[in-house]
Amino acid sequence: MLTDWHIQARANRCAVTGREFADGEIFFTLLDRDPATSAFARRDLCREAWQQLRADPAAPQPFSYWRTKYTPPPPPAPEPLPKENAEHLLRRYLQSGQHPRACYILALMLERKRLLRPVHAPTAGNAAQTPRLLTYEHARTGEVLLIPDPELRLDQVEEVQREVAELLQPASVPVTASAH
Repeated sequence: MLTDWHIQARANRCAVTGREFADGEIFFTLLDRDPATSAFARRDLCREAWQQLRADPAAPQPFSYWRTKYTPPPPPAPEPLPKENAEHLLRRYLQSGQHPRACYILALMLERKRLLRPVHAPTAGNAAQTPRLLTYEHARTGEVLLIPDPELRLDQVEEVQREVAELLQPASVPVTASAH
């Protein structure tokens, strides 16, 4: 019988003492069943807490346990595109009416970063005469943004992504065009 197990990730501190683990420190991971749900729960213990648990004859035995050397998590990767830059550029282009294809890609990028939320709002009017608009709500401000859908074909996406990357380059960095 296959079962999905949702076990939390490794902790950075001892579940008993609350002390943070040091780089290279040996700690112990225990899997126990939660009596209320029968689901597995993970606890990471420093050596001292582990020794106290093992010395207590009344302590329940874990379902499973193992010893691990702690390595701190890597620093978060730098944002390839800061949200403020993309948002600022999107607002500027929406006001000026420039780069509609770039506006569309910028809106998608900001949606992926959860700064913009798509709103499924019906639009009034004749669809044949009116360009299709995508409605977004700003996650922090509640502001509504209408983004014209440029109806990009799949073969155009890479070109527009390059265009957006060039538009987002700092002014001091020269941009070179790549030949295909």
